[in-house]
Amino acid sequence: MTSTIVEWMPIFTSQKYCDIVMQSLKFCKEMKGLKVYAFVIMDNHFHLIASAPELSNTLASLKKFTAKEIIALLKQDNKEWLLSQLAFYKKKHKNESDYQVWQEGIHPQWILNNDILIQKIEYIHYNPVRRGLVDSPEHWRYSSSRNYVLIDNSLIRIDELPV
Repeated sequence: MTSTIVEWMPIFTSQKYCDIVMQSLKFCKEMKGLKVYAFVIMDNHFHLIASAPELSNTLASLKKFTAKEIIALLKQDNKEWLLSQLAFYKKKHKNESDYQVWQEGIHPQWILNNDILIQKIEYIHYNPVRRGLVDSPEHWRYSSSRNYVLIDNSLIRIDELPV
């Protein structure tokens, strides 16, 4: 799954904004049965390989919660320009908020076999490398590559792959 900030605006440029997504993933793991197999958070989107009993509802809940928290933090940080952009690009039918953080949809792709699973994990882990942000995937703080390569579970524990 991929979830993108409206108009690809760079929201996840500091730790506290990324931590909102991480905290929400942890909550969904604990309370909603979300299994996280791989992820990466970039400046304006995140990729996630996951499963859950009610995956669509879980991800909708995650996006709703993170949007609310991101807006609150942007207000606290006086990020008026970003807030004005989130208001400007808000879809007209969105009546619950003055802002829209996430593009609609989550762009899911079914993973049909282990070869495709490995290909997708490598694709998302190499996202920061392709962007020139790090030399090696495990050097990106907000990536499960750290879990796999460095056995670093400090941000979140990754679930065993369903092989």
